Amino acid sequence: MRKLRILHLYPDRMNIYGDMGNIICLQKRMDWFGLKHEYITNTVSEKLSGKFDLIFMGGGQDRGQIAVGSDLQTKQAIIKDHINSGVPALTICGGYQLFGKYFLTKDSGKIEGISVFDVVTKATELRMIGNIVCVSDEFGTIVGFENHSGATQLGDSAQPLAKVIKGYGNDGKSGFEGVIYKNAIGSYLHGPLLPKNPSLADFLIGTAARNIDKQFILKNIDDSVAMLANSYAQKLPQ
Repeated sequence: MRKLRILHLYPDRMNIYGDMGNIICLQKRMDWFGLKHEYITNTVSEKLSGKFDLIFMGGGQDRGQIAVGSDLQTKQAIIKDHINSGVPALTICGGYQLFGKYFLTKDSGKIEGISVFDVVTKATELRMIGNIVCVSDEFGTIVGFENHSGATQLGDSAQPLAKVIKGYGNDGKSGFEGVIYKNAIGSYLHGPLLPKNPSLADFLIGTAARNIDKQFILKNIDDSVAMLANSYAQKLPQ
């Protein structure tokens, strides 16, 4: 199989609370699976072209999202083409918000998103911070750490990633966390997310690999340490 091309959007501006660890996790698990990979970055004012097999975008400060949001508009066509063709993606916090329709900030007005997800986000006075535990039929128990004041509302066509067991999730009211559209995931979970939730990592990797070779099967690897971390995180106070 050819190299899997991992696209990391705005790593210099959207990387808080350990989000880079998601890239490290993907690369290491690809190594364990025997998959060759190539890491590509793209940031503000850089042209985006070519084909990618997996897309990642982390979170950032609200103020930093203004320049990123504007630049993202120039790249939305190629990103949406990838997502709509089944390329897997993971977007965290600010990345999740900007892959939605818009983020209405408290001080900087509306930041337009690229509408991959049928969601809108509005700033609130509530700081939704702490450990979070949620459950997904497909991915099992998902754990992480959230820190956001933006409340994300799912549109009629949006499918939540998981149900919140402990924590706030999208808005602190709906009981849902994140969103999933085709093979793209949006989530508020930092931590980073993937090392403690290998089922999510393998969904992204397996989908990327099977887009190239439909017969590809991920081999079994020892996830005992990752699942120990997952179990421990479930017991942490909010």
